[in-house]
Order: sequence, then structure tokens, then C-alpha cells
Amino acid sequence: MIDIKELYQIYLQHPSVQTDTRKLKSGDVFFALKGENFNGNKFVKQALENGASYAVIDEKEFEIQGKTLLVNDVLSALQDLAKYHREQFNIPIIAITGSNGKTTTKELIHAVLTSTYKTYTTEGNLNNHIGIPLTILKIKLDAEMAVIEMGANHQKEIESYCQYAMPTHGLITNCGKAHLEGFGGEEGVRKGKGELFDYLRKNNGIAFIMQDYPYLNEMSKGISEIISYGTANATIAGKILASEPFLKIQITKGPINEIQTHLVGSYNFPNVMAAAVIGNYFNISADKIKKAIENYIPSNSRSQLLEVGSNKIILDAYNANPSSMKLAIENIASINTAHKVLLLGAMAELGAESLAEHKAIVELINTKQWDNVVLVGGDFLKFKHPYISFKNAEEAKEWYQQQNFEHTTLLIKGSRSMQMEKILAR
Repeated sequence: MIDIKELYQIYLQHPSVQTDTRKLKSGDVFFALKGENFNGNKFVKQALENGASYAVIDEKEFEIQGKTLLVNDVLSALQDLAKYHREQFNIPIIAITGSNGKTTTKELIHAVLTSTYKTYTTEGNLNNHIGIPLTILKIKLDAEMAVIEMGANHQKEIESYCQYAMPTHGLITNCGKAHLEGFGGEEGVRKGKGELFDYLRKNNGIAFIMQDYPYLNEMSKGISEIISYGTANATIAGKILASEPFLKIQITKGPINEIQTHLVGSYNFPNVMAAAVIGNYFNISADKIKKAIENYIPSNSRSQLLEVGSNKIILDAYNANPSSMKLAIENIASINTAHKVLLLGAMAELGAESLAEHKAIVELINTKQWDNVVLVGGDFLKFKHPYISFKNAEEAKEWYQQQNFEHTTLLIKGSRSMQMEKILAR
């Protein structure tokens, strides 16, 4: 049985870790994770044949002399190795969590920090109990900063991530109606996300908070240093100048004047302000902060503005919960254009609140004017409403392709499981 110090020495010689044989590169250390429906130990021989330098296993029957490293539990070993690696650094580690906007905020902050510092960050949304250790293990010894995104859908999850990420700084974007099933309601969301602030409070960390959200002021009490951003009474304050087609911000208190983004919707204001305040805190020049934010172009179905012929499509299909859905609907409703269409997929992981939350979205839709509304899948199918319904994105795609829209603004949004981006697939 190998211990963590020995495993770390092997990692230093082969500092690339993989848990998926399909993504394996020559020289990687393969961690044979287990899940409900798979056992990575069974793929060890394949991983080694594909060029893995070593395989970390927890079932003795799969040992291959000189090539496998036996541990009690592969997942625990991965997390312990990440913690040991994290302990070798004395740099700012910024953790980000929240109900909405985590990934966009993370990418904006990373863009700003990389203008001046060697900064590592979470790739995509590798923000869970496997992704966070993998992110930490990708931090090289030349690192000056790291930004780590933390997703969670139940209590004690963020707390566990903090044990091996050991953040020095933290930011909660917001606490909304997301993963209500796992957290047990909105108060549970605040308690779960607040585990990041609990860690910072105990470890003399620094928190960045959106001043406009009273609950974040309450949740951050007792943290040794708090840096704020918002519309007033904050370290960096700003206001929205325009949100069509892209968000434009004026900084009313701080070193920057105006920031013209490539982000759709006023709901991205806090995300941009977070990047600005963190850049300012780490002494990045106003010009570099402005340039980094203005050059950031969203991708991966997150608040993307697509121009297709004479139509404008807001593709925000990476995720959805009642809070983000409401903001997205209100944003398109506020756009000054004659023709508007909604294509909305159902929201997942809402538990007992799910039907009521889907009905509330329909009630909101009822208060606005639309050319067409299409509701897809899940709990949208479980009650009567006056709108077009489809079981899945493929059916909605067929409808969309028959419409021949012209000079129309469309919002396509839904939970990841609905795969609403398929509507635009050719």
C-alpha cells in the first residue's frame, strides 16, 4: 500500500493525472475511480496499454507488478494528493461558488488575473469532488494565483472541497433557487454555499461580496477582511449604461471608467464587477482590467449572442434554475425589438418545489408579450398552459426549423439535461 508522500513523488515525475481512459495521454497517471455503474479498476490494463505511466487502484486483483499503485480508496487518494500538492503553494487561491454565474465569473476573473499573473483555473465546469482535485493537480510550480470553481447540490459539499483546496480568498456570486432538492430549500442553499465563508472565517481568509445582496453581508460577518462591489457603498461601485445588445458598465467608484462587454443581459453586471474588484485588489492596472473584460467572449452556450440571418439568438442553455430563468426572461422582455420568441427547457433538481417553480415561470411569461412561447420537457408537461409544448429538444428543433423567423430575438434556455442547444444543431 503506497502512502501519499510516495504517491506525490511519482506525481512530480509524471505531473498529469487522468480518470478517463478515453482522454489519456502518454505518461499520465491513471486514477481508477469507481461509480455506481462503473469500476475504473477494470480499465487499468487498457490505460497502461494506452501509455499511462502508472495506474492507481484500490482492488488488489487488478495489480500489475511495477505499474499499479495500490491505495485504500482511489477517490480519497486523489483528493489527498490534491491537498498535499496544494500545501506546497503559498499563493492566493480564490474559490468561487454560488447559484448562478459561477463559471462566467470565474472566467472573467481568470481573464483579468492572467493579464498580470501566472494563473491557473478550473477548466470548463470541473467543479465537483473529482474536478476540483484534478484542477488543483494541474497547478504547476510556476503558479502565482489560482481560481477554483466549486459547484454543490447538497450540504457539506463546499466544506469538503475547502479541506483540500484551502482557499485564501472566496466569492459567492449569489444564493438563488438552484438544487433545492439537495439543499432543502433556499435557506439550505445559503447554508450550503455559506460553507465557503465559514472556512474563510476560521482561516483568516478574505471575502469579496456583492454589496447589493443583504444576505451576503449577513453571511460574511466575522470574516477578517471583506472587499465589496456593487452599485453603491462598495470598494468598487458601478452602474449599467446599456444592456443591448451587450452589457456596458460605468464604474462610478474605482479606477476604471467604462467597460463594454460581450456579455448579454444586465444579470451579468455582478459578474463583471467581481472581476473588476478582484483585479483592483491585486493591483492590476485599470487598462489591463478593462481590456481583459472587454476581450472576454462567452462560449459553451452561456449567454452567447448569435446572429443567424436577420435573427438574434440568446443561447443560454448550459444551465437553468428558477432564479436564472426569471432573469433571462426579464432580460429579453426588456429588449427593444418587435418580435420575441421563448424556447425554454424544464429546470432540474428542484425536488418538491419543482411543479410550483415551473408554474411560476409560466405566470411570469403570461405578464409579457411574445410572438411564440415553446416549453420543453419535465414539469412543463405536467400542467395546462396556453403555450406550445414538446417532450424534448429534438421535437422543438423540428418546430423551429419550420418557422422561418425574420428580424426576431429568441431566448433558448434550459437545464443541462434538456440539451436545448440541439435546437440549433444542423
